[in-house]
Amino acid sequence: MPATSPAQHQNHPRRRRRTNRLLATAAGVLTVGALAAAALPGSATAGENSGSKGEPRGHHHDRPGRYQDVQLLSFNDLHGNLEPPAGSSGRVTELQPDGTTKTIDAGGVEYLATHLREARKGNRYSITAAGGDMVGASPLISGLFHDEPTIEALNRLDLDVTSVGNHEFDEGARELGRLQNGGCHPVDGCYTDKRFKGADFPYLAANVLDKKTEKPLLKPYWVWKQRDVKVGFIGVTLEGTPDIVSAEGVKGLSFEDEAETINKYARELRRKGVKSIVALIHEGGFPASSSYNYDCDSPGAGDGISGPIADIAKSVTPDVDALVTGHTHAAYACTIPDPSGKPRTVTSAASFGRLYTDTTLTYDRRTGDIARTAVKSANHVVTRDVPKAPDMTRLIDRWNTLAAPIGNRPIGYISGDIVRDGTESPLGDLIADAQLAYGKALDAETDLALMNPGGIRASLTHAAGGGEGDGVVTYAEGFTVQPFANTVNLQDFTGAQLIQALKEQVSGPNEAAPKILQISSGLTYTLDLTKTGADRVVTDSIRLDGSAIDPAATYRVATNSFLAGGGDGFPTLGQGTNDLVGEDDLTALEQYLTANSSATTPLAPPAADRITIVQ
Repeated sequence: MPATSPAQHQNHPRRRRRTNRLLATAAGVLTVGALAAAALPGSATAGENSGSKGEPRGHHHDRPGRYQDVQLLSFNDLHGNLEPPAGSSGRVTELQPDGTTKTIDAGGVEYLATHLREARKGNRYSITAAGGDMVGASPLISGLFHDEPTIEALNRLDLDVTSVGNHEFDEGARELGRLQNGGCHPVDGCYTDKRFKGADFPYLAANVLDKKTEKPLLKPYWVWKQRDVKVGFIGVTLEGTPDIVSAEGVKGLSFEDEAETINKYARELRRKGVKSIVALIHEGGFPASSSYNYDCDSPGAGDGISGPIADIAKSVTPDVDALVTGHTHAAYACTIPDPSGKPRTVTSAASFGRLYTDTTLTYDRRTGDIARTAVKSANHVVTRDVPKAPDMTRLIDRWNTLAAPIGNRPIGYISGDIVRDGTESPLGDLIADAQLAYGKALDAETDLALMNPGGIRASLTHAAGGGEGDGVVTYAEGFTVQPFANTVNLQDFTGAQLIQALKEQVSGPNEAAPKILQISSGLTYTLDLTKTGADRVVTDSIRLDGSAIDPAATYRVATNSFLAGGGDGFPTLGQGTNDLVGEDDLTALEQYLTANSSATTPLAPPAADRITIVQ
């Protein structure tokens, strides 16, 4: 997904049911926005002195210099995108010197591997780290196999360490433990003749505690060592993970404050003699521009980054030298002052493997700390004009062979791109209509459907992604759009509750970052963004089939199981009655596309005109 508004980055529950059922059936531009490099002391040189390869032999000219540049390569929010993402999800925007912008096709682990390997050349002190959501909400090639292919790819990428993200909990703590430690899936077993060995790199979860033991679920930190250089990494996910993951996924776990947790373990690392520290934080911000090379440190109104990471960064101890972030799928390499007022680099490499960040940490051997004024950072595009990494191509081909009988099956036809972009999106309307039709098939009294925007993970593109032909929607493409295996649930709500649910889009926990539900045909209302809080939903404008909502009447509403549990800050949607649970949401989409499109009469993109927006 491209860098978008906060409302488009919600997260969702597990996909195990669908996987079981399916298997039963078959070189970048420098990002300005980093710390300006300050001259190091004249008596010292960055990097090792000439001739100091291997261990020092006691001669002065073989001893390493005081300052050593350490390369930190990082990325975040891969979400199992092994193949190049399609449509806008596979492009980045680049700001040109004349102020115009252009888009560049980007992403795909075959290219990411090549870029990272090239970047490491000549850098003996190189670390590769990630900011969480490596798996979850994944395309079919990974999601169908419980993301084992992605872990295998990350091992081949020589990833050293990552924080957990919220999506690492989509299938619960036990499954996360399996991804870390290996073993065949407890239900689906082994997919190949080789036992899944798990991640070669540590997942860090400093602020995720087991409620019974009150200890971190996984390692809270990890220390990278190369000769006499030591860099500690602390990994956390956003404290609000339980609000955006199914209750089952986070059962028995508590999620603590990000900054307080980082500060706690930074003290512990320093007590152990590790003074160079990087925080991997699966929480992020929103830059003023969507261009990946925008100078977010440039002076002027509207510059910089906003959002949760700005507050977190201002609270994280100055003992931490850099923050690698994620979650918002935005791209930035900025500085935010630490609590002492000293600038500190904060980076994010968008999502889906479209970018990677190259940060230079200048290590001071005398103090064991990072010379913060010498930290430099830049985002680089994972372009597709480089050779593919052959080992990644073999990996993708192997898993695609297993997935092809399921994924290549056509499920519908479209006459043009059906995108998920916008406050109300054409694809959001299509999915809501599909769930309404599915609901009516279960219960003819179903009145409307509501869909959370974050459950829509990609657009449907008209251009063929393989050999299926233009306009053909394959099962794999549908899976990429809706990978969570949420069930379609029917519930009864009063009109007053329905109105309240719509107001929760822009109030309470959603006031700062609205989550605008996608609505089925027949439901209309006005969203007045000039107002604040719940008043932004104009109550008198809410209509169903042209009639005002009656607060005392009962309405039958179709939602997915995530919303039916009150997820994404919609507690009222968790209060429905007379529940009826259907099949998963992808089944609803498949049935709708099959019933309403054909090769000769493809489905046109919906107009997305149900919500009137006043700005």
